[in-house]
Amino acid sequence: MSENRMAKDVLKKDDLIVITGAGGFIAGALTRYFHDQGFTRIRAVDKKPLPKWYQRVEGVESLCMDLSEYANCVRAVEGAVEVYNLAADMGGMGFIERFRVECLRSILINTHMIEAAYRAGVERYFFSSSACAYNVTLQQDPNVRALKESDAYPAMAERGYGWEKLMSEMFCQEYWAERQLKTAIARFHNVYGPFGTWDGGREKAPAAICRKVIEAKDTGKHEIVIWGDGNQTRSFMYIDDCVKGIDMIMHCDALIATPINLGSSELISINTLVSLAEEIGGVKLERHYDLNAPRGVAGRNSDNTFILQVLGWEPKTPIREGLAKTYAWIEQQYFARKAGKHTVRD
Repeated sequence: MSENRMAKDVLKKDDLIVITGAGGFIAGALTRYFHDQGFTRIRAVDKKPLPKWYQRVEGVESLCMDLSEYANCVRAVEGAVEVYNLAADMGGMGFIERFRVECLRSILINTHMIEAAYRAGVERYFFSSSACAYNVTLQQDPNVRALKESDAYPAMAERGYGWEKLMSEMFCQEYWAERQLKTAIARFHNVYGPFGTWDGGREKAPAAICRKVIEAKDTGKHEIVIWGDGNQTRSFMYIDDCVKGIDMIMHCDALIATPINLGSSELISINTLVSLAEEIGGVKLERHYDLNAPRGVAGRNSDNTFILQVLGWEPKTPIREGLAKTYAWIEQQYFARKAGKHTVRD
């Protein structure tokens, strides 16, 4: 576990850890992270069939269950000491803008999971929130000021996905206030890296752009379609920083039931992201802008003042470094699929 552990209750190596959404990107990486830390009892849960999981970690109990149903949540948390709830129906902007009902229905997962965890006597419960919970009126300029934790209120979250996250945060806060369940709440800012979704409609901007550059090189059609005008700005957090941050936040008593940013503070435009991918791929593409495509807010960045104050740490992998690793992995996936081999999404 992280060296900066501040919790009084130290997790033992044979305590049961439950990780939901483990067939997906972030939770799959978190499962591997705890396994590599030497924890011997990990239960990974996801509704996707096991062959469709992005990562399968040897020695981990892997269950295929739909956690929007309460009975499955009871089974999932049975005997658990810690629960990491990262299960949600979500994706990149192309998904969350078009399927708001599906995103909203993820609240069933968190309401059932936190109640089941409380009844099972779980000691700590982690909820993966999102920067989409922030007030959208503060994100209407590409030169946006970084968002601090208090900017979630007055509430005006992103429709669908953002409101579900904000309401689920409140559940975590009230289960601590009323029932003394130690909860942790991290607001993720655009996580990317290897073993993430890279096509199919749920992928986020870094993966989508890498795939488009790789495809343009391979086909010889040296052009790329960019959603919006390319001036939108974001910060992007590399997956290794994300899982380390989850660990540190979960085990900090000063952060119980306290929403906190977990994201990079390196703000870049989508146009700059495309340029970085072109540099990595060694190609220059003609750019076409789809102004009718989902584009999200104009600008969003993470204010890391609070996390630095409490943990003395922040996500720090430069986008150029993380994108190079992500590009290399997606390139391998792309050509594996072209050769008829299995890839993480097949």
